Amino acid sequence: MDIHFIMWIIFWVVIAIALFVDLVVVKHHHGKVSIKEASLMVAAWIALAALFGGAVWLTLGQTKALEFFTGYVIEYSLSIDNMFVFIMIFAYFAVPPENQPKVLIWGILGAVLMRFIFIFIGVQLITQFKFMIYIFGALLIYTAIKMLAHKEEEFDPSKMPVLKALKKIMPLKDNYHGENFFVKDAGKLFATPLFATVLVIETSDLIFAIDSIPAVLSITHDTFIVYTSNIFAIIGLRSLYFLLAGMAGKFEYLKYGIAAVLVFVGVKMLISHFYHFPTALSLLVIVVILTIAIAASIIRKKRVEAKQN
Repeated sequence: MDIHFIMWIIFWVVIAIALFVDLVVVKHHHGKVSIKEASLMVAAWIALAALFGGAVWLTLGQTKALEFFTGYVIEYSLSIDNMFVFIMIFAYFAVPPENQPKVLIWGILGAVLMRFIFIFIGVQLITQFKFMIYIFGALLIYTAIKMLAHKEEEFDPSKMPVLKALKKIMPLKDNYHGENFFVKDAGKLFATPLFATVLVIETSDLIFAIDSIPAVLSITHDTFIVYTSNIFAIIGLRSLYFLLAGMAGKFEYLKYGIAAVLVFVGVKMLISHFYHFPTALSLLVIVVILTIAIAASIIRKKRVEAKQN
């Protein structure tokens, strides 16, 4: 039996079991997860990804494993920035803590499906049309510039076309009705704020995919590696959300690090015809950039706290 086929089976079995366990754990906490608990859950997801990367190393070789880890780090770092957008979406819709896990699980399941479609299309485009790698590279650099110029307070879910379209198609209730997405009132069907939140989250992830997938494609065009590294980063987002929700504002310079990563992989794609960055070197550069950004944020926060005291 083909080793790639076996690895695909192992991947889906691991993902199914892990998602089920995560769902049970978070549901048990009714959406109220402490920073300590969220930290342990995030560590568990990272450890699971590391174990799968080790399995890739043993079965497909060192090169594929390094590609997996590099893709995972890229996707995970981009997901950190995306989670702050999710925090703003939840705040806008005033989603009760007990309903947040349901929104996140639907967001993750939607992302699993959308990423598969996007990655397949992306790989086919780069394979069939070599010039697409330059377009993707330019897109990543543009995204980095836009990220640095963007102010978080500018984000307003009410201005998203998908939410405006929903209001035209179906009336929207102002209050929540448990975990229901739709309710009937006087014989008329209404969408609840919970459904609107899921819709905005899914649309946001679709936009995020336009950035993250080209970034991973700068590392490899192997559909298995691109998809598995993406999904292992995505399925841990619920735990990451609860962690970052309790630590919002503590990593002031992180977005600069993420922007630098996007610029790096964008340039890497633009010069790929003239120079090929070794995967190990790419991984090292990305880890160093993010480490510097996080360390600078921690130092900055400590200095501010010291002045206040």
